[in-house]
Amino acid sequence: MFDEKMIYLDNASATRLDERVLEAMRPYFFDTYAVATSEFGYSQGIEAREALQKARETIASRLNAGPEEFVFTSGSTESSNMAIKGVMMALQKQNKNHLIVSKIEDFPILYSAKNLEKQGIKVTYLEVDKYGFVDLEQLKGSISKDTALISIQHANQEIGTVQNIEAISQICKEKKILFHTDATHTFTRLPIDVSKIPVDLISVAAHTLHGPKGIGGLYIRKGTPLTKWMDGGFQEFNRRAGLENIPGAIGFAKAVELVTAQENEQLISLRDHLISHILAEISQTTLNGHPERRTPQNANITFHFIEGESITLHLDMHGFAVSTGSACFSRSLEASHVILGIGGDHERAHGSIRFTLGRYNNLKEIDKLIETLKEIISELREISPLGKD
Repeated sequence: MFDEKMIYLDNASATRLDERVLEAMRPYFFDTYAVATSEFGYSQGIEAREALQKARETIASRLNAGPEEFVFTSGSTESSNMAIKGVMMALQKQNKNHLIVSKIEDFPILYSAKNLEKQGIKVTYLEVDKYGFVDLEQLKGSISKDTALISIQHANQEIGTVQNIEAISQICKEKKILFHTDATHTFTRLPIDVSKIPVDLISVAAHTLHGPKGIGGLYIRKGTPLTKWMDGGFQEFNRRAGLENIPGAIGFAKAVELVTAQENEQLISLRDHLISHILAEISQTTLNGHPERRTPQNANITFHFIEGESITLHLDMHGFAVSTGSACFSRSLEASHVILGIGGDHERAHGSIRFTLGRYNNLKEIDKLIETLKEIISELREISPLGKD
């Protein structure tokens, strides 16, 4: 059962499932639980197939895409792996063996790139500026005759900076290079219209939209070369093998339907209130990411001279859930590559806290957080050996 005492502010990692999503999924666990069969199959399988197709149409329409251009996956990690590895495998046959990504991409992109490097693919890692923006001139200069794919996230998972994918996609179109963007943290939060933006592949997921975990999707523009990289059956237009997660797909579609422009405006209001009050009322703080071109739900702030894990643990004791860029909270024991990538040092990375908002947060919670933070930061700085001079 959801703990109402905990004020959850880590919605970029995962969101609380909306009860309406659960209700939409329920029949496909207990009533229509067959696999999706063709029109020549048995009735329950046909019903499952029709429900799956309706869910596909709902999600694809949010991108202004056709349902045949949307493939369900197990989440954004698989979607990004599928996009990058699938395209590079397909175009290697044409001696296209160059991939371009930014240094602050999420791990599915970065680790896919590093894996491909071991297989002989050349990878260019673009620098970003202090806000996290890719330099478009550097991007143009990195393109060669061997470039097969450019993958630049729509918005960063840690600092929330929203890239100019309209301009990036136009560069790719002019150079006749495929373009993939990871929209895990922007899908339904910011508009993406594939009839206006010439992006070829888009990774999306439900777990950031108050939908179920373990379901995502990949938009693949019609005609995009993509080698199937997981062997098995012929599901998902023979793009992805394996039984479809029908309850998950139904839940994903319902989650998409429930996100409104009004909700996004509310998130922006809460985000701006949180940022402005922390910067004004707590000294020695730095906003990470662009102050305006950022996702509606993200506020990432460094509290200088304090370790992020200390702030996180103290907030947890006061009933708040947040995340940190500190190395001690990373399984790799490395500080945030994003904060380091925008020019921050290890001290800035270690003191960074990511607050990400969701449907169930309100102004009262944010005000309580601000007051609690003022107390915690003051107490921790009293005992911190850093910054005493």
